[in-house]
Amino acid sequence: MTLFSKIIAGKIPSYKIAENEKFFAFLDIFPLREGHVLVVPKTETDKLFDLPDDYLRDMLLFAKPIAQAIEKAFHCNRCGISVVGLEVPHAHIHLIPINTSNDLNFTQSKPQATEERLKKVQEKILAYL
Repeated sequence: MTLFSKIIAGKIPSYKIAENEKFFAFLDIFPLREGHVLVVPKTETDKLFDLPDDYLRDMLLFAKPIAQAIEKAFHCNRCGISVVGLEVPHAHIHLIPINTSNDLNFTQSKPQATEERLKKVQEKILAYL
């Protein structure tokens, strides 16, 4: 069971943003930028492009209102999307409020956010969903 599967199953607490029968979205506790959300399929697949075609399509459709809420909740030029997939062997996409392409630089330091801050970020995004 991957770390993300444990989060989806509720065995590890998370700051849930959205969920349906196929996907689960939650805050990254080591965000690149405030408002950094992970979108994860509920099926355990290591690489994003190994997912069935309908999952790839539906994943973006699931992420769309979340990205729009992020853009409304945070001062940013747009919501960027990134697929890195090296940290956890479970397909996922990152939704991050960005103003420059450097805001998607995963080599930057990613300090752990406090519980209080994560709760406020979660509430801010949920207010626009």
